[in-house]
Amino acid sequence: MTNDKGQMTNDKIMHHASIRTANIHRAIAFYEQLGFTVCERFTTGYTLACWMEGLGGRIELIQIPEPKPAPDAFADEHYVGYYHLSFDLTEVTPDLPTWLNSLQERLATAALQPLKVLLEPTQQQIGDRIFEVAFIADTDGLPLEFIRILAKLN
Repeated sequence: MTNDKGQMTNDKIMHHASIRTANIHRAIAFYEQLGFTVCERFTTGYTLACWMEGLGGRIELIQIPEPKPAPDAFADEHYVGYYHLSFDLTEVTPDLPTWLNSLQERLATAALQPLKVLLEPTQQQIGDRIFEVAFIADTDGLPLEFIRILAKLN
């Protein structure tokens, strides 16, 4: 986005990330446990859809009639295409293991499928920062990344 002088600004311009799902009701229940809430329900021609807001962003869920399994973007090292959504939990939780345990308990209480952890919390250096990183799968097996900034290097 540019200001009136034609300069780039830091305003957010991404509206949403869209996720196709086999069962929109199951997906909504899962994303609600992550902290998202439905802000708009609608149809896209022939199918159910909604926008959900949470964790600083917006997602769109679209139910797909007669769905086929999604490719395994996390495990297939040759997969090309959109890979995952990433959420920064630095301000939300003191550590990812505690957050994942809490999420597992919330999923069980809501009678949802057990949490599928694709990558247990681990530390990773990216640029001048040390991150705590974990991956889980949503109800359709799509990878979701959760990160926390642990330190900034000099």
